[in-house]
Amino acid sequence: MTSSDALRKQEPQPAGVPAGQAGTPARLSHREVVIVMSGLMLGMFLGALDQTVVSSALRTIADDLHGLTAQAWVTTAYLVTGTIATPLYGKLSDIHGRRPVYLVAIVLFAGGSLLCGCAASIHQLAAFRAVQGLGGGGLMSLAMTVIADITSPRERGRYQGWFMAVFAGSSIVGPVVGGLFAGAGSLLGITGWRWIFLVNVPLAAVALAVITRVLRRVPHRPVRHRLDYGGALALALGVVPLLVVAEQGRGWGWTSPRALALYVTGAAGLAAFMVIERRMGEAALLPLRLFHVRTFRLGVLLHFVVGIGMFGAMTTLPLYLQLAQGMSPMAAGLAMLPTTLANVAVTLTVGRLISRTGRLKVHLVTGVGCFTAAMLVYATLRAGSPLWYVAIGMLFMGAGLGAAMQTMTTLAQSEVPRTDMGAATASVNFFRSNGGTVGAAAFLSILFSLAGSRIGERLDAAFRRPELRRLAEEPDNAQALSGVLRPHGGLNLEDSAFLHTLDPRLAQPFLEGYVAAMRTVFLTGAAVTLLAFVIAAFRVPNLKLSDE
Repeated sequence: MTSSDALRKQEPQPAGVPAGQAGTPARLSHREVVIVMSGLMLGMFLGALDQTVVSSALRTIADDLHGLTAQAWVTTAYLVTGTIATPLYGKLSDIHGRRPVYLVAIVLFAGGSLLCGCAASIHQLAAFRAVQGLGGGGLMSLAMTVIADITSPRERGRYQGWFMAVFAGSSIVGPVVGGLFAGAGSLLGITGWRWIFLVNVPLAAVALAVITRVLRRVPHRPVRHRLDYGGALALALGVVPLLVVAEQGRGWGWTSPRALALYVTGAAGLAAFMVIERRMGEAALLPLRLFHVRTFRLGVLLHFVVGIGMFGAMTTLPLYLQLAQGMSPMAAGLAMLPTTLANVAVTLTVGRLISRTGRLKVHLVTGVGCFTAAMLVYATLRAGSPLWYVAIGMLFMGAGLGAAMQTMTTLAQSEVPRTDMGAATASVNFFRSNGGTVGAAAFLSILFSLAGSRIGERLDAAFRRPELRRLAEEPDNAQALSGVLRPHGGLNLEDSAFLHTLDPRLAQPFLEGYVAAMRTVFLTGAAVTLLAFVIAAFRVPNLKLSDE
């Protein structure tokens, strides 16, 4: 079938799949695929943007709602519900079809956004973010699933590359948009930060109209399975406590009674999940038989490991730009532009090469290798490193993720039966999201656990100089340091705003201490991505993707 053919060709039923369950969606022409993608990319942009747009405005939001100490729950609530919902969307779409389930995701996301825009307290906002996350969990994974439905494994990278470009673009646009709205006192009589959420409503309405129309082109034969409610409950019981402790453990203490209780609860939930999934067989929420497929097993493992490095770097690098380089959140977002440009260029190029040759391993290994090189560049940063040097790391990171992310997804999908494509693609997103949570939590934990001692060493050396001691006693500097230097020793590093008012000569030990801790963080990230490189180079088969 040529790309200009509008005729639909039904693919053969996978071996071992009962009759009536093989529901292979039709293959579409290139033009039809592009039309479908237009709607999917809009929905995916909404979900991806909301993961980053709140971060740069969170301090402003927390101050306005008088909930500074509870602000982390705004992020945690969205993360928890979005992560848990992801495998549910995959299974529901396998059963009921992609279109109705995708529409439900958009409605939930829009409804949650509207509620967030009207929140009157930080706890209300966290609850409404949980509703928003229920929708956001489906926007990204279902888009990847639909493309897997309507293209062959060999063609898939060509189209999935655009989704990776959308994801990369949102990571840059998000902090900029969030900073703009947070910096605006009021727009149309509404507090500026509320527009971060309210703007999603008209965008979601457009996405709803487009998706309603374009996904009519994607036919569906239902897979007749009952929904695995027990597995969903056990998964929530297993994953939610671990995600919560990953997000909150640094503040609680990793061995505090609350953290230990959540470890035990999470382990018990995951054990129950494994037992239930084995009993559910074909109807399992995350079919364990998928892990017998080598490419799927390697794909999700790589997504988890690379996700640790990716989200960890995307959390730590903006902190470097804001602390060491003195940038605002919006400026830091713009400074990440080299990452986006490299990501988009390499993503589209690699997608076309995979479509032409059918080979993905060389791009996967090269991509993970470039990402490892980026981590090593970041591990050599200094407080006064020129921006062109930082940009070299950004180019390596953007190119590496552009080559690796789409190939890992294609690898995981390449040998999975069509009837399990929704569950398989949702599993990829599920493991990447969990890897990201682990990475962000671990990187920040290492950073702030080391920063105090690194800064303390440099302050001790600085205060041996009489001129700096006299400088620290000046009224403005003494006031800025009063909230940082504790009476009985130690440092309070909960807020970095004092660096903006402190004399640059006194701020220098703080900046050097922070960056020294960040170097250790990035070196840890390089070790993690090196593990992914070894897996990609020595475990992934050099398979040729099917054109069917």
